[in-house]
Order: sequence, then C-alpha cells, then structure tokens
Amino acid sequence: MKYLDEFQDPELARRLLDEIRATVTRPWALMEVCGGQTHSIIRHGIDQLLPEQVELIHGPGCPVCVTPLEVIDKALEIASRPEVIFCSFGDMLRVPGTGRDLFQVRGEGGDVRVVYSPLDALRIAQRHPEREVVFFGIGFETTAPPNAMTVHQARKLGIRNFSLLVSHVRVPPAIEAIMRSPSCRVQAFLAAGHVCTVMGVGEYPELAERHRVPIVVTGFEPLDILEGVRRTVTQLERGEHTVDNAYPRAVRAEGNPAALAMLEDVFEVTDRSWRGIGVIPGSGWRLSRRYRDYDAELRFAVDGIRTEEPAECRSGEVLQGLLKPHACEMFGTRCTPRTPLGATMVSSEGACAAYYLYRRLQTTPAPREASPVA
Repeated sequence: MKYLDEFQDPELARRLLDEIRATVTRPWALMEVCGGQTHSIIRHGIDQLLPEQVELIHGPGCPVCVTPLEVIDKALEIASRPEVIFCSFGDMLRVPGTGRDLFQVRGEGGDVRVVYSPLDALRIAQRHPEREVVFFGIGFETTAPPNAMTVHQARKLGIRNFSLLVSHVRVPPAIEAIMRSPSCRVQAFLAAGHVCTVMGVGEYPELAERHRVPIVVTGFEPLDILEGVRRTVTQLERGEHTVDNAYPRAVRAEGNPAALAMLEDVFEVTDRSWRGIGVIPGSGWRLSRRYRDYDAELRFAVDGIRTEEPAECRSGEVLQGLLKPHACEMFGTRCTPRTPLGATMVSSEGACAAYYLYRRLQTTPAPREASPVA
C-alpha cells in the first residue's frame, strides 16, 4: 500500500489501519492541533491511508503562523533600531509583516541574529553591555518555559540590557474558541503531546465534557498519529468524550512541575490575538508585574502598533481548519515559500508549507463562506 513502506513498523501500521476501518461506521472530523503533527500526516500520507469516513482537519497549532501581524510589525520596528541586537529563531525571519520581514531589516543594516536558544541571546547581552538585546519569544506552552527561565536568569544576574518580545499562546483556550465557532465541524481533537509534556492534561477534561468531544493526547511519529486516530474513532463510535493519553512515554497527567512553577513565576495569563483569527480571551501569556522591566514591547514603546491582515491571505481560514491549503486561490501561484502572503507558507510547521513541500499542489479554489473563530 502506498506510503506504508516508509513507516518504522509497516505491519503495526496495517493493523492500526485495519482496526480503524473495522470500527468506523459513519463520517467523523478530527482536528490535529499541532503543526508538527500536520507535517507528519502530510509527509507520510496518513490522511490518504485512512478510510474516507475519517477526515483530518488541520488546526492552529503552528506558533509562527498564529503570531499576529501587529507583533511582527513590532519586531520589525524594534529590530530596525541601531542600538538593538534582535535575536530570533530562524523560522521567524521570513514571516511577512506589513511590507517587509526580518530578513529585509537585516539587509537594510539591522543587527538581526538567528539563535538556537533564548540563553544564546542572554549571552550576547552579557558580551555587549552597550547594546540592547531583544529575544523574540513566540510559541505555545512548549517554548514558554525556557523563555521564562531566561528572563528569570537575566533578573537574577542583574543583566539589564536584555528584554523579551512576548507572543506566547495557550492551546486550551484555542480549542474552546474553535468549538464555539458557528462554522465548527470538529468532533474530536488529537492534542499536542509536547504541550501536554509541559502542562499535563488538567485543563482538558472540562473541555471534553463541556463540548462532548474526545481529546486524545498524541505524539508525532506516524504510528503515534494512527494510534491517536484509532482511539479517537473508538470513542466517537461509542458516544464517549473523555481525555485519553496515547503518549504516556512522554506525558504525565501532572505535566512538568518545575516548568509549571517557572511559568507561574514569570508569566501571567492574558488575552492574545492570533493571526488570521482574532483575539481569544485568556489564550496567551505576558510577563508578570515582577518581570515587566524585561518587556521589550514596553521598553521600546511599540505597544500602540495596530495593523490589519491583508485581505488576499486566507491563512486565518486554514488555521481554523475551515480551508485546506490547496483550496486557496493564491496557493502555489502568488503565495509560495519564496513569495509568502502569510506565515502558514513559510513556517516549518505551517499547513500551507506542508502541502507545498510534499507536493499537494492541486488548486481547487473555494468560496469565502467561513466565519472567524473569534
């Protein structure tokens, strides 16, 4: 069967697929929350191996993709200042802001550097006390603890020329917003295993019960995803809606206590805007009052920047699971990895990038009929 030879254990994959086929009796729509899972699904053709009754909907689980345009513009403004060394992970440099990106800022003379850890940025601040060093802190619950630890360390060491531009988001409020959308077709969720490694599963039972949807914590390897789908379909067919940990080798119910303590110390929950979606209440973090001096948004007075998304980019619909990437009329034509209209085409976890990279290029434009999540 196509794709199965790529699996680490093709026979186990066949057994899981056979079980799913034997179990499913009606159409079901499952959303994988994580962009890493989306890339694994598209790369290995998992969505094409599953029976046609099982639809996988790609969710807003790409942290680069959901970073709002106004935050990108704030990053561009800060990075353009001559006194600043602006540090970021590499996948943020191609994300388009209003008219340019961080690569262009660097080409114009801005000191924009790619780092592999927020601690790299802190070390740069130690070596250059005469400069302001800013780290672009984006991501879900997985990247928030190391960013929190870095700010904590900066305060402990008395390093005053370091700050964090924060755009952290949280998964459970996004699930809540998706389920409250009038356009929602999602009947179950494959929850991101790495998020639950940090946070545990404590926030999910209430969501599962309130919206009567199964939530299965799932890993990222092809067999992990098939097992997650199998458990999810089994619950749906039985009329159940519980939280199930299908990734026990990494996830404990209580999460990581040390990481949670660091998050509680450094951050506080706030409303957060998601690119292409809008503001989701309680869906993000900002630096707590104790660490507010390390907030780059306040230090450089860019908190007043407000921007609007370009109308031609439909990445918001892709992030909400309302549109498959190749159904966008711009996909593969005006919007490519070299000329992206939105972050979903340039991020290593973006759904549009996955479809382009793994040659899902058939364009079938769809009418605009989706309502926003928020």
